[in-house]
Amino acid sequence: MTLLAGLGFGLGLIVAIGAQNSYVLRQGLRREHVGIVVAICAASDVLLITAGAAGLGTAITRHGTVLAVVTIGGAVVLLGYAAMAVRRAVRPAALTVENGPAQDRVRLGSAVLAALALTWLNPHVYLDTVVLLGTVSASYARPWLFAVGAAVGSVVWFTSLGFGARALAPVFARPGAWRVFDAAVAVVMTSLAVKLVVDLLAK
Repeated sequence: MTLLAGLGFGLGLIVAIGAQNSYVLRQGLRREHVGIVVAICAASDVLLITAGAAGLGTAITRHGTVLAVVTIGGAVVLLGYAAMAVRRAVRPAALTVENGPAQDRVRLGSAVLAALALTWLNPHVYLDTVVLLGTVSASYARPWLFAVGAAVGSVVWFTSLGFGARALAPVFARPGAWRVFDAAVAVVMTSLAVKLVVDLLAK
């Protein structure tokens, strides 16, 4: 039961629209470096879940300055990603699924850096995966089993999102669909960044 509880809780946290999910989905739709992006996001989540179960979440909440720095840095990253989404939405050359202009293709190094930044510089990852999940896991007699369940959920989700996105490729073969997608990503990322700053100032 503990394993299933961790699986359900982990999926409940990660399925919500966020920076990681939107990037994995975009790479999956464009069929660019999907495997490495999925691997980075899944492996990072597993490491963070492990850290949370080991007590890192409690340590972070005890240091307000550290949490503030992480939050502000994450807000900047989210706003930067929102700006890139806006630029893609207004540039027709960027709105391709698979065979777009060579200059519009994302290089492997850029894809890796983006996946790392949207994971490790995203405060939501620490607040949800490390702090919240770590706290909940501590309430179980076997917290590591709970963490394993959450880790399995993360791996399954990112794999399904990245490789399952190909089923939506026909829809995104139209430039209009990409415009809507990137516009929505920009709105979500900006909203998350603003919420982070507002929540920080309210503390």
